[in-house]
Amino acid sequence: MKRPLALLPGLLCDGRLWAHQIEGLADIAEPWVADLTKGDTVSELARGVLDAMPETFALAGLSMGGYVAQEVMRQAPERVTHLCLADTSARADSPAQVERRRNLIKIVQTGTFRGVTRRLLPTFIHPDLVEDPAVGGVVLAMAEATGRDAYARQQRAILARADGRADLALIDCPTLVICGRQDKVTPLELSEEIARGIGGARLAVIEDCGHLPALERPEQVTALMREWLVA
Repeated sequence: MKRPLALLPGLLCDGRLWAHQIEGLADIAEPWVADLTKGDTVSELARGVLDAMPETFALAGLSMGGYVAQEVMRQAPERVTHLCLADTSARADSPAQVERRRNLIKIVQTGTFRGVTRRLLPTFIHPDLVEDPAVGGVVLAMAEATGRDAYARQQRAILARADGRADLALIDCPTLVICGRQDKVTPLELSEEIARGIGGARLAVIEDCGHLPALERPEQVTALMREWLVA
């Protein structure tokens, strides 16, 4: 029997982030991609995931999706059979991050929204992949499709999220933690912290990879997730 699998995208991302995993795991999983553009809080987004999924399911979240996945674990840990957290953090924003997000929201509210520009791509993905239409081009397209209003909602939800480091020890399902070695948004030490906090968690570091390994190094991520799902 195939395992239901909830896939939670990151900020300014959609199902295209998980395209390779959706296809590559279809023989053992029933993937479903959450829409994280509608809710106003991480808690509300987590409830939406729980409402959409069957009684038990596997759960994978990247970046913002990882914040929502951790909230799912706080609300209904007994429903999650397997957990994958990619390029995310268990920490609340630092004061500097709070100020930066608030400034970005203000900029968006003035009517200026450029999504992810080509100049900003090296912040999110490995520089070698910026000109690859299957990677850099998809990132630009996802950001444009998400749009200004959803981006502002996502930033406000992220801004208000809880610090979840103390909750990591309560997670007791098979857990895979993935991080790109060159992630500039949520650096490797944040994934290392998550892996240390969850008993028995496996940390997988993807070389030559930035913040979006599911898209940047899809074959490796799909292979890791296959091993994780059958554990």
